[in-house]
Amino acid sequence: MLTDTLFFGIAALILGFVIGSFLNVVIYRLPIMMERNWQTEARMALQLPAENSARFNLCIPPSACPHCQQKIRWWQNVPLLSYLLLRGRCAACAVPISPRYFCVELLTGLAFAAVVWRYDVTLVAAGGVVLTAALITLTFIDADTQLLPDQITLPLLWLGLLFNWYSGFVSLSAAVWGATLGYMSLWSLFWLFKLLTGKDGMGYGDFKLLAALGAWMGASALPLIVFMAAIVGIIASLILKVARSQPMAFGPALAIAGWIVWMANSQINQLIRWWLRLSGFGA
Repeated sequence: MLTDTLFFGIAALILGFVIGSFLNVVIYRLPIMMERNWQTEARMALQLPAENSARFNLCIPPSACPHCQQKIRWWQNVPLLSYLLLRGRCAACAVPISPRYFCVELLTGLAFAAVVWRYDVTLVAAGGVVLTAALITLTFIDADTQLLPDQITLPLLWLGLLFNWYSGFVSLSAAVWGATLGYMSLWSLFWLFKLLTGKDGMGYGDFKLLAALGAWMGASALPLIVFMAAIVGIIASLILKVARSQPMAFGPALAIAGWIVWMANSQINQLIRWWLRLSGFGA
């Protein structure tokens, strides 16, 4: 049993490295694709002639160095190894490559291995891998652009409902309530803060992300996710020395908190039952 767990853990680690390489593509290209789409819609609304721009999506054009535009060959795109062998520099122009690419690949591999180690080779682990990949992607996109794309958050929400309908990780009713309350709770906080200060405290993408997390983990997980996200956000602002007047993405904190709650599901359920008994609500 231990040998099987170790084997599948290593397999998940390697798979995570490969998927992490693709996530880097999504993290870099999806915001550009969104901006181009907004520009196209704006030109149509203003009745301006369409721009003849080259095709750009997750597959086209092939990966290239952002500085010199030299195409990256397959052997220069091997997860982790290529970055180390090239010493973090472009093979053509020697300009430093952002260490984020290495970090995303490493993080994805380690997170996938942790999910399989925690839940073994099960449907829950498969769902956890999908959730993990989405949360990593959203974390880095939001940190870069302060955007949480609907192209990821909305499918993630529906996948959470489908996952619980089929797997029973939480009941379907708990998942539906989780999605509903996840959205409405932050939506209410947003408008309360706006009425009191006249400022936007967060973006609508945060509502959708918490709704997605609620769809995956149920309504009972939401208070802990929000509490932990607040703690993560405070710690991050102190480490990064973010000024109070400077906007800071909340999505990464929500994603980190959501992943921790997913991984500690059984322990959290025990904590909730203990609290209910202590407060007199449980038998």
